[in-house]
Amino acid sequence: MCRTGEDPEPIEAGVGASTDAVFSALLEDSPEELYESAPCGYLSSLMDGTIAKINATLLGWLGLEREAVVGRMRFADLLTVGGKLYHETHFAPLLQMKGEISGIALEIKTAGGGRLPVLVSSVVKHSSEKEPLLIRTTIFDASDRRSYEQELLRRKQEAEEARRQAEEARKQAEADRARLQEALAVLQQSLLPASLPTVPGVETAVYYHTASPDQLGGDFYDLFPLDGERWAFFLGDVCGKGPQAAAVTSLTRYTLRTAALHDADPATALATLNTVLYERYTGEDPRYCTAIFGVLEPDPGSGQTRVRLASGGHPSALVARADGTADFLPTPGGFLVGALSHARFTPATTVLGRGDTLLLYTDGLTEARTGPDRTSLYGEEALHTFVTRHAGSPPKKMMEALTGLLDSLGEGVDDDTALLALGVPSHPSVLRPATNDLR
Repeated sequence: MCRTGEDPEPIEAGVGASTDAVFSALLEDSPEELYESAPCGYLSSLMDGTIAKINATLLGWLGLEREAVVGRMRFADLLTVGGKLYHETHFAPLLQMKGEISGIALEIKTAGGGRLPVLVSSVVKHSSEKEPLLIRTTIFDASDRRSYEQELLRRKQEAEEARRQAEEARKQAEADRARLQEALAVLQQSLLPASLPTVPGVETAVYYHTASPDQLGGDFYDLFPLDGERWAFFLGDVCGKGPQAAAVTSLTRYTLRTAALHDADPATALATLNTVLYERYTGEDPRYCTAIFGVLEPDPGSGQTRVRLASGGHPSALVARADGTADFLPTPGGFLVGALSHARFTPATTVLGRGDTLLLYTDGLTEARTGPDRTSLYGEEALHTFVTRHAGSPPKKMMEALTGLLDSLGEGVDDDTALLALGVPSHPSVLRPATNDLR
């Protein structure tokens, strides 16, 4: 670019002339040479398809001599069987109707018995009187395009096969998971009593919430008779989940039942369990649990029930009174069961009058995560407030309220939760055993 007002620099003499000479040399090819050596195939055929002219490029692709083609073969003779059928049913009728056709994918036969994929375009040349004279056809080698299309098809088929296999794997995984969940549910049920027995003068209610159907939980509970006047109960939580926790749960239940038949003192029963767990699970895989063990002693004459219990590291039980109040039953200082060779367990005693309910629970409820970001724990204070609002309700009503609470916490309840309510009815009635509500 020159500055404004300046003349452009002169072109050196002879430069333009030499450039023109180069272009002229390049353009000296004759039309015949351009036709014969074109990068595509050319042929001209009569209206019946007889080949009248064909270029060297197409002959080279076919592997034929000109004398064997011109005047002896028709265009359709160059095609494969499928190509001939398409030519007769589609190509030729469309060309006759429209006068031209382009970009048709066909295959031509080669002298060696091979196939060459091509793209064919044809146009009908007419006379000045609009009479059709001949057909001019251009043929392009589509081998690279065919390879590309075949590669795309192969990749598509591989992707479809991968999707099919992934879908089958997903369905199989879902089926396997369903079978696993069914087996785990059956096993979980076997670790819990199917129903609670009827205790004269006492109403019972129980609920078990399973946080994950894919894992066995470690929470447990039970209620069983000791003799005609006393009934033992317990509730607890084994550390961990899965088959190992299930094994500890089973051992814990049967140990406490057996221990209670020998000595029903709650602290003594927990001490026996502590010895069994400590001796069984010492070493690299220690196992322990928290538990509350208690004894009910109903008094038909007064309508009251005396409760003696002991706790081993478990959250304190709640007593909801008929007068609308609720208080924790303190059991401070109780050790985890099975963690130490010699453990101390804290006893406590209370009396349930008419309309009073004793609530035992595992920490799946109090440690449920709340709030928009699920970073806060529900906590014992909130549970105390909730139970106080429902104080005076019979155990079954209390349990309905608590299950509603768990449902409202939704995914915040990420641990199994066991609930056991034992209460004295406000009015004597015929009592039925509580079934195991496992969810």
